Amino acid sequence: MGRGGLHENGGFLCLIVHVLLQDSQPLNVHFGKHENSGHWQLCTFLNTCQSPSPGTLLTGSLLSAGRGDTFTINCSGFDRYGVDPAAFQAVFDRKAFRPVVNYSIPTHVNISFTMSAIVEVDAQLQLMTSFLWLNVIWYNPFIRWNPEECGGIRKISIAAEYLWLPDIFIEEFMDVDQTATGLMAYVNSEGLIKYDKPMKVVSICNLDIFYFPFDEQNCTLTFSSFIYTVENVVLGMEKKVQEISNTSQNLIRSKGEWVLLGIHQRMMKMTVGTNQYDQIIFYVAIRRRPRLYVINLLVPSGFLVAIDALSFYLPAESENRAPFKMTLLLGYNVFLLMMNDLLPATGTPLISVYFALCLSLMVVSLLETIFITYLLHLATTQPPPMPQWLHSLLLYWASPRKCCSTVPQKGNKGLDPTPTHLPGVKEPMDLVGKVSGPREAELTGSPESRAQEEEEAQKQPLVDLWVQFSHMMDTLLFRLYLLFMATSVVTVIVLWNT
Repeated sequence: MGRGGLHENGGFLCLIVHVLLQDSQPLNVHFGKHENSGHWQLCTFLNTCQSPSPGTLLTGSLLSAGRGDTFTINCSGFDRYGVDPAAFQAVFDRKAFRPVVNYSIPTHVNISFTMSAIVEVDAQLQLMTSFLWLNVIWYNPFIRWNPEECGGIRKISIAAEYLWLPDIFIEEFMDVDQTATGLMAYVNSEGLIKYDKPMKVVSICNLDIFYFPFDEQNCTLTFSSFIYTVENVVLGMEKKVQEISNTSQNLIRSKGEWVLLGIHQRMMKMTVGTNQYDQIIFYVAIRRRPRLYVINLLVPSGFLVAIDALSFYLPAESENRAPFKMTLLLGYNVFLLMMNDLLPATGTPLISVYFALCLSLMVVSLLETIFITYLLHLATTQPPPMPQWLHSLLLYWASPRKCCSTVPQKGNKGLDPTPTHLPGVKEPMDLVGKVSGPREAELTGSPESRAQEEEEAQKQPLVDLWVQFSHMMDTLLFRLYLLFMATSVVTVIVLWNT
């Protein structure tokens, strides 16, 4: 028998041996199963013996039994005449079955991948589109040859459609598999098969867009077998996860809107009923490049808010202040409408809160300007008495150290706080002069002039109070603008650098 060692379980084809006649009597050789042991044994019989039953004879094959649990392919002539397809025909015929000698032993399938591009991350549909090069490696014990007998050939390529392929799939896959047909697999002389295929993966991903456009996402790719349980297929890693991460980062470093932060891996078993399936979960951490959104969204918005804050340097009684703020508010609304396509369609990111606060500040600023304009007009014509609580607040604001020592008189007289207001706001005396100035020449030297001067002198303290109140409101709102802009700049810097 030579190299034809028999497997103790008898789970393979036997070769029918034809021998020459000796002494004019044919010698028939076949393989049969021993009744007691159940093992395949060599039996000989003469033409006078009983013929073997048809069930004990096995069909011949181009595979010759090798040592151990493997088969050896006759590859003589491959180096001179090319690969003979007939030598692999028996392997091709078995592609519908898992390639194992003992079916109780699981097939070990090692997988890895390289992420070559992150095409799109759809926040509305919660999908990530990426390109992968999937690498799958497994062992086929029926494909072996001796390289010395084949002219040193150690690796050949075979069309994948003629081989058994493990049914590895991605559980998060949400589209039709568009993998190209006619792919090849590499087989070495030891029966190790390496199958690589490119994939466009549209996978579902739980996206958190609160920190848009400085958001980081963690998507998962779960590889598993669709049919085979852990008793049939065991998954393993073909490369270290750090090597997969480094290779993918080098390919994606300068492409697209997203940058790959890293890939991590975890192995687990999924239980469905009484069956268990092997799983390898890859966690893909990605981060958005925010430069486009900072330039197109945050910078223009910041400029408009800064210009609105500078408008407080216009005199409060100026007729141009309110129209100027209305123009800014209208321009900001047009800006939001134009840039709406860059914002996520779902959820409420932090940048939307920022835009809402900017718009609210501009609206409050416009309303404050309208109120101040009306208040100054009222103060110069018929100033109303100031409420006691507002008078105390104004006194504390104007001179905090003297708020307790100064007692307001009846009618709010005797208050002379230090004015605290923005540059460009006219003094109270200028407002009063607008009323008394046109009649000053007519009333000079007459008794009515003295009565008019006394009436204006009585109104002057109330006018001063209301004007200083308008200064206080402008100052408070201006400082609120400065605080908001400083907080926004610090927040952007922190989110960009973390």
